Amino acid sequence: MKITFCGAAKTVTGSCYYIETDKRKFLVDCGMFQGKMSGLNFEPFPFEPADLDFVIVTHSHIDHIGRIPLLFKKGFNGSIFATSATADLMEIMLKDSAHIQELESKWQNKKRQRKGLVPVKPLYTIEDTLRIPEYVIKCSYGKWIEVDENIVLCLKMPGICWGLQ
Repeated sequence: MKITFCGAAKTVTGSCYYIETDKRKFLVDCGMFQGKMSGLNFEPFPFEPADLDFVIVTHSHIDHIGRIPLLFKKGFNGSIFATSATADLMEIMLKDSAHIQELESKWQNKKRQRKGLVPVKPLYTIEDTLRIPEYVIKCSYGKWIEVDENIVLCLKMPGICWGLQ
């Protein structure tokens, strides 16, 4: 097993852990970078999103879920494991995040147009968030879920337990 810290290393935002086993590739969280680190949101992922099997979401703070729509834009089509409460709030949070990004890019583009600069696009749009709920597997707290014969997970309050067999 190999774990790569793709965010929240030397910073508190952008939580994202890429885990590779002999048979699976998955993430624990896929968060947005905030503040001075926000430029990192537009950097390519250090893995191929289309190769991911699934994502485990620990909770619905934007620094833990904020780049999930970008995963889908880049080819991810796997499952997302989250508690029911996290899944419900995640849907609201991602739409709100997209709305803010759309407004910010619109505002930036007004300024850029006056300077003759190329327009910028939001990281993702509200439309990009609409299909995500169909990929979410809502999990109960404290129940072990067998992802496959080698990976099990259990979402607890607070936090997550998972293991390889």
